[in-house]
Amino acid sequence: MAIRELTPPSRATTTTAPTASASPTLLTACFGTFLVLVNYTVTTTTLAPTAASLHAGAAAQTWILTAASVGLTALLLIMGGVADDHGRKRVFGLGALALAVSSVLGAVAPDPAVFLIARVLQGGASAAILAPSLGLISEAFPPGPARVRALGGWGAAVGLGIAVGPVYAALLVDHGGWRTVYWVLGALSLLLLALSKRCLAESRSERPRRLDVFGALTLSVAVALLNAGLAQGRSGWGQPSVAILLGLGVVGLAGFALVEAKVAEPMLDLALFRTPGFVAAGAGALFTGLSLVGLMSCVPLILERALGLTPLAAGLVLAIWSGLSVVAALQARHLATRLAPATQLAVGLLTCAVGEAALYGLSSGDGWVRLAPGLVVAGIGSGVLNAGLARLAVSSVPAHRAAMGSGVNNTARYLGSSLGIAIVLAVINSVRSAGHPAAAVATGADRAILVAILMCLLGAAVALWARAAGTRQAGSGADAGA
Repeated sequence: MAIRELTPPSRATTTTAPTASASPTLLTACFGTFLVLVNYTVTTTTLAPTAASLHAGAAAQTWILTAASVGLTALLLIMGGVADDHGRKRVFGLGALALAVSSVLGAVAPDPAVFLIARVLQGGASAAILAPSLGLISEAFPPGPARVRALGGWGAAVGLGIAVGPVYAALLVDHGGWRTVYWVLGALSLLLLALSKRCLAESRSERPRRLDVFGALTLSVAVALLNAGLAQGRSGWGQPSVAILLGLGVVGLAGFALVEAKVAEPMLDLALFRTPGFVAAGAGALFTGLSLVGLMSCVPLILERALGLTPLAAGLVLAIWSGLSVVAALQARHLATRLAPATQLAVGLLTCAVGEAALYGLSSGDGWVRLAPGLVVAGIGSGVLNAGLARLAVSSVPAHRAAMGSGVNNTARYLGSSLGIAIVLAVINSVRSAGHPAAAVATGADRAILVAILMCLLGAAVALWARAAGTRQAGSGADAGA
């Protein structure tokens, strides 16, 4: 029996129809989300020319792939809280401006150090854009079918950015060089800034909180250390620095939890973890990163090394998956009247598991068509998943903390992505075959696919638990949100 989406009393609203500025708000928020994902994915096809131009060594190349994630994950939750309390439009606009400046810095970078600083700053700017986006949408679209459609559009923007990013970068590298990628990103960021000033209405919590300085500090340091450890691990998990960074990151997270339990106005109310929908949103985002983004981010590498495709061709093949996710996210609104958000999460993850299973058995002698059916199924599952995550991120927290909910959700997604990519690369590189590197990559890819399938199944199990727990809470009159 389908469970309707529950709206807690604290999120009740007197508005039943979208605001007059709803459509411009949706387009601007989705364009910002699209731009963030484009920026996030460009290094998958620009790494080689960027490294060659900047004379970056192996360690620096690892950081080129990871630097944006460090800034993004470290600041997402913080930017969500600041946006709720001090203005979502303001934070969104400042993020667009910061993305423009940091993109220009990347375009003119003379050496790897400056470029890595630019990428970290791009990640922080992306957090300021991404975190308020769902809060802006939820303010413009009160609960109901219109909000469900709008959140589906946001989920489609995620897939579209992932689809366009690698292809866009490869095309510009071929015709203008890798620096052109960042010049154009800077120009598009200025366009986003102009749109934010013209199309967005300011909104903020009716009950603003003081900035949780110690919480923000401990969280940003902890997440940055975890990402740094995962990045360093790609060049060898036996290094002492990896264990030190990861250990300090875990200690930092424990410190963050202690701070949030003691502070009067926490950035993250730990009581939310008693809400099944909130747990499902965070866990679903984490397992999405672990199981799906981690594997799909490495598909271009697998196609290049195992099948000999060019970066542009590999990006186009990956677009089968990400392009279908756009279509599925837009159509996922039809599921809202049939499935609770947590159930939609489980369906999406299980569909992704089926699609990943169809990728298994790749041989170095195969063509890219061999992967097409699996990418189609996984793409459909991804769209359903992205739309479901957006629904839960908004519905599982009070309305005045919508940007914070988005920050939590996206922090979990991108931290999971960093861990997922690290796991997939470690599994692929664990296979050695003298004289047959393409066959070794194919074998390693099969093992990584099995790990990804397991992560999908675990994520689906958590989502189904949340659905059952939400049903019990709803029956007892408690707020389930799932």
